[in-house]
Amino acid sequence: MKALVTGSTGFIGSHLCEELIKRGYEVTCLVRKTSNLKWIENLDIKLISGDCTNVQSLLDVVSDYDYIFHLAGLTKARSADEFFHINTKGTENLIKAVAEKNSKLKRFVYLSSLSAAGPSTNGTPLQEDSSPSPVSNYGRSKLEGEKAVLKYKDLIPFTILRPPAVYGPRDKDLLIFFKMLKKGIFLDWGKCYYSLLYVDDLIQGIILSAESREAEGKIYFLSDNKLYTNDEIANEISSALNTKVMRLRLPKFIMPFCSFIGERTNKHGIINRDKMRELAYSHWICDSEKAKKEIGFIPKVGIKEGIKWTADWYRIQRWL
Repeated sequence: MKALVTGSTGFIGSHLCEELIKRGYEVTCLVRKTSNLKWIENLDIKLISGDCTNVQSLLDVVSDYDYIFHLAGLTKARSADEFFHINTKGTENLIKAVAEKNSKLKRFVYLSSLSAAGPSTNGTPLQEDSSPSPVSNYGRSKLEGEKAVLKYKDLIPFTILRPPAVYGPRDKDLLIFFKMLKKGIFLDWGKCYYSLLYVDDLIQGIILSAESREAEGKIYFLSDNKLYTNDEIANEISSALNTKVMRLRLPKFIMPFCSFIGERTNKHGIINRDKMRELAYSHWICDSEKAKKEIGFIPKVGIKEGIKWTADWYRIQRWL
């Protein structure tokens, strides 16, 4: 089985490559000349040069694969145009090249996001038939990426996945919250509810969705199917770090100022105006029951052990 992975150098992509190799896949990674290969350089993979924003660079590299896993994308950017250039146009280019050059493809898996569907406005976990209503540029760009895939639904066997916040070793997005809680600071912007998924469980879901006939042409939410408050998440992190925290109430009207400061101190950090658009909503929750029933997706890692493993890895790598 031959697989092409985009976004292989990132947090989720590098874990996917490792698992595919364990399962006997012949893995090729589409990388740019500027890509940091730190997490995949010692893996038994083939590297091929290409850029999803340049359709010509893709035409000669997508033909000889059974599975294509499209994980490349931006979770944070300096502008809406940057999100749409990478997340939307990049997906359009790749799926177009596949339609032209790979008629034997068994599955095209597009990793979207809960952000593409948006928050729950009534406190009920979103299901796949809920009308998408993204509230951030990131979410809108991922939804447009989904639409690009759906345009080729009669030509390419696809599956679209919408995970919530994903955490685990190598993740840098949630690292900032670990760092703050290690310092004993819990920024509280009001009670919120979140779905989560540990990276190993997401990888299992990605591969299940590729290999399952039932998943063809479907969209799935993937989560551990539990709901967590921000208090519960903070408590698990502080417990794993063995720290006591002081709660600092953060009025929502001050959040735009915080994003302004965040963008000035770290242009590529998670504290930015686009992320604040999402944090203004209290229910980022989804229901993965459909994936359980149709493809047998059963998460194995709970928040307690997942947070502990993540914290331990951060310590070993001296990220904390």
